[in-house]
Amino acid sequence: MTGDRPGKKDAPIDLRRLDITSGGGAQVDVVTSLDGMIMGAEEYVPVPAEVEARIDVSSSGSGVGLRLRLATELRGPCQRCLADATVRVDVDTRDFQAGGRDLVEDPDPDLDCEYLIGPAKQELDVVAWARDAVVEAMSMTILCRPDCAGICPSCGTDLNAGSCNCTEETTDPRWAALGDLAARMREDSPDEA
Repeated sequence: MTGDRPGKKDAPIDLRRLDITSGGGAQVDVVTSLDGMIMGAEEYVPVPAEVEARIDVSSSGSGVGLRLRLATELRGPCQRCLADATVRVDVDTRDFQAGGRDLVEDPDPDLDCEYLIGPAKQELDVVAWARDAVVEAMSMTILCRPDCAGICPSCGTDLNAGSCNCTEETTDPRWAALGDLAARMREDSPDEA
């Protein structure tokens, strides 16, 4: 089965409506909403806010296999210079729901899909799964460009635009003890040459 899912946008997909028998599968193309992601107190907004996603559902004697694929871009501040940055995020993730576990009170992350909701765990919350998958796939460092020089910690000048006039190199006094320790370790270590 391919095509838009029936029902309201962002409503959970009712897997029972796919009518998959054991050994069978279905593919569902959906459009889902993504909210902004917060990283380091900064918001990164998906562009566009709605993305196309593909859900693969397969059934076997042991349970239901799920796969989510989507691509989006996130926009927000560069983590070095605070200029606008855009990063592409590609998601290809899988989950699994073991059969006969719909009434289990203590979920097991290896056997239970947290995105299957409802009394019989037959409704797939695509919005929650897509959002979590995008957060997991995000780069930990978001930059305006790979060689971003950042800003001067002393005067705040954008070093991508040129150098600043700061001449005095200051060392944070809190690091002085580590510098002394490193110097002592160099003195105490015999040369390996």
